[in-house]
Amino acid sequence: MSNTLYWMVTIIDRNQSRKFLSFYRNYGISVVLSTLGHGTAASNVLNYFSLEATQKAVLCAVVTDTVWNAVKKGLETIMQIDIPGTGVAFVVPVSSVGGKRQLQFITSGMPFTKGEESVLKDTKYELLVVVTNQGYTETIMEAARRGKAAGGTMIHAKGTGMEGAEKFLGVSLAAEKELIFIVVRREQKNEVMSAIMEDAGIETRAGAIVFSVPVTSTAGLRLTDLTADAE
Repeated sequence: MSNTLYWMVTIIDRNQSRKFLSFYRNYGISVVLSTLGHGTAASNVLNYFSLEATQKAVLCAVVTDTVWNAVKKGLETIMQIDIPGTGVAFVVPVSSVGGKRQLQFITSGMPFTKGEESVLKDTKYELLVVVTNQGYTETIMEAARRGKAAGGTMIHAKGTGMEGAEKFLGVSLAAEKELIFIVVRREQKNEVMSAIMEDAGIETRAGAIVFSVPVTSTAGLRLTDLTADAE
């Protein structure tokens, strides 16, 4: 039985999105968030591999360690992701999820038993990832600021597998999503997550789900550190 969660990110050519989504469903990964990007490889690198600059798709999902091990093998043998120009996939350990029902939803179809909270225990900061219905970013940020978060970054995304939300959450979720990234000090994490769930949780129109991943190093947060140390 799996007891570790990862946030899996896959970056591929945009026209391969449906193929990869179908591949992930075969591994029980139904809740996937997708957003758009653009490749930035230098022209000499593209010429070397006989490639063209391409529009990218970024697929995000939460997976267990057991599922990731199987998916990684499939990515290499079935999807041939190791072929230059195909794409890249990586995982980051998830340290906590805001709510039991939310955990059941994002891991639906994957056997999971909750273990210790974090794989990395000595991190100073954590990245909160908030998945919310479109149009509720300011509601999320107002709640986060109440927990003393400094600010966040929003990215438009589209969710697949949202139809399964009613089974685990008792609500319907729209496919159009906003991903909000908020970096907070570790000791602030629970307060900020609780504020977000209280103001914009599943039972509200925002329908937000929040989880955190450890941050091993930062730059640009010196004033935040000085303010916290002075309190």
